[in-house]
Amino acid sequence: MDITIHSTFLPHNDAEAAIAFYRDVLGFEVRNDVGYQDMRWITVGPVGQPETSIVLTPPAVDPGITDDERRTVIEMMAKGTYGMLMLATEDLDGVFAKIATSDAEIVEEPTEQPYGARDCSLRDPAGNMIKIQQIR
Repeated sequence: MDITIHSTFLPHNDAEAAIAFYRDVLGFEVRNDVGYQDMRWITVGPVGQPETSIVLTPPAVDPGITDDERRTVIEMMAKGTYGMLMLATEDLDGVFAKIATSDAEIVEEPTEQPYGARDCSLRDPAGNMIKIQQIR
């Protein structure tokens, strides 16, 4: 089989903050910005990798989700336990140095992990955990 990852979805609760984080802090390009009523779906992705995208979505907008489930999703987002994204770079220290100059919420500086990886952790404005791993 020949299967690739085309896009993944993460919730956002502030479109402008999400754009500023993914574009200005991580250096991604904004590929699409679609509004409907008071909601926005924003597609971002790494420059030079048009085949891989992240779609930033309003939280819990599926019509099959109950109000209780929607509240749970929003509570989990606030704690940073709902969504996660793993990124990778050959220059973890350089990337982290740039991120550290922003107002991004740093969870963990570059660290040699007991499971064999070296990575850092931060949260996007919606609370989603972003881990960036060193490519070795």
